[in-house]
Amino acid sequence: MAIKRYYATKDNTITNAYKANLTIRGVSGNMGQSDILEAFHIYAQANSASSENARILLEFDLDEITTDRTANDLPASGSVNFFLTLYNAPHTQTTPKNFTMVATAVSQSWDEGLGLDMEEYADLDASNWLSASAGTSWVDYADTELSGGSYITGSDASEFEYTFTQDFDSGFENLEIDVSHLVEDWIDGTIDHNGFGVQLSSSIETATDSYYTKMFFARGSQHFFKRPIIEARWDNSKKDNRGSFYLSSSLVPASDNLMKLYLYNVVRGQLTNIPDVGTGNMLVSIYSGNLANTAPDGSEIGLSIGGGTVASGDTNTTASYIETGIYSCSFAYTSSAITTIFDVWHSASVEYHTGSAITVKTFNSQDYNLDQKYVSKITNLKPRYSNDETARFRLFTRKKDWCPTVYTKATQTIATDIVEDTYYKVVRVPDNLEVIPYGTGSLNHTRLSYDTSGSYFDLDMSLLDTDTVYEIDLTYIINGEYTEQTEKFRFRVE
Repeated sequence: MAIKRYYATKDNTITNAYKANLTIRGVSGNMGQSDILEAFHIYAQANSASSENARILLEFDLDEITTDRTANDLPASGSVNFFLTLYNAPHTQTTPKNFTMVATAVSQSWDEGLGLDMEEYADLDASNWLSASAGTSWVDYADTELSGGSYITGSDASEFEYTFTQDFDSGFENLEIDVSHLVEDWIDGTIDHNGFGVQLSSSIETATDSYYTKMFFARGSQHFFKRPIIEARWDNSKKDNRGSFYLSSSLVPASDNLMKLYLYNVVRGQLTNIPDVGTGNMLVSIYSGNLANTAPDGSEIGLSIGGGTVASGDTNTTASYIETGIYSCSFAYTSSAITTIFDVWHSASVEYHTGSAITVKTFNSQDYNLDQKYVSKITNLKPRYSNDETARFRLFTRKKDWCPTVYTKATQTIATDIVEDTYYKVVRVPDNLEVIPYGTGSLNHTRLSYDTSGSYFDLDMSLLDTDTVYEIDLTYIINGEYTEQTEKFRFRVE
């Protein structure tokens, strides 16, 4: 699971816009319970120089994020990205285009309020344009025409470290901004957590043109997948080459010659750190097999690590801690004479684990231009899942034109083919809404792991709304291009 979503716990729209009479501003109006958030700039509506603006406040449960970090459900700082996402709300009024929005850290605590009225601003409560909470004004916030202070950190948002911008071309885009360093500084206490302020850029809020109106769905929206979120994304895919182990070859880049092996220490069904190793390192030695290739024969094999040969007389490579109960090593295998090997994990004289036999394959070039196609199946797909479980999906893949002999059919279990880079997305079936898009690119947060049994991924069902049918789609990188597979896999969350 490489995605976690944190939903807003407070949100509000605050404004200094005029009421319908165009004489009184709605600066004390509160919209904290509305299912819409709104940002706009209106110029010269009340008089030839009047300026009206609306801004958005959002806050999230930092304790939930911190708890997940402590429990190792979130990677350490630097290994995860946090994205603030607001979803566009279609409406019948005009929508501006070609503008910039700013998200930044709010400088003080504030209350959501109980107001609903977004037309006449008749629900008087705080927070609002003047007050962060009842009886507490915004710091340095007094000028309703915006020539002075602001409820955000500082008077000019573009000058500050905790400021993030996004351009909107059509105006109908969602807001999606990487706010990682701000969230990390909230977690470690560098700055106080008071949420985000989201508004049109300062140049637009003071423009002599109107930008009316950009709307987003609020946390009270009936649309489950449109509520404001902070989404944590990271790549937790594990490429365990035990079932796809290759001899080092000059045909492939050096990085592709490095084979990774994993140790999974499972105790009573739970991944558990090895007590004497903990989060530290151990050693791995590679042995040739006995005559029947059922166990190591005691002969260690020299290794090449990171493109360099291990020092003379040293046949160990170092295995590092990955996460609870999981350790991994990486090396290039260069001994073409031995095609069945065994990995032994140890620390000094203590042996922790001997892996199963590894068959060494060979990279081969072709004398024709290969156009590879695959057939895919999720072998353990269930028709329904509970929204409080995390399900592991196992993928079987084979070449589409594979034609086994009669002997192969009768004597062998069909082996799965490993596609190195496979990604999933999740679609809501009734309206074809992508609720988890393909996580490709630099983050690779929906890339599948693989081991000797094939590819797999974990999906936290709490990310999905209940009583709904969903579909898993897959795309493979083949010959450097993303190739979406034709098979679709449906299930229901209850």
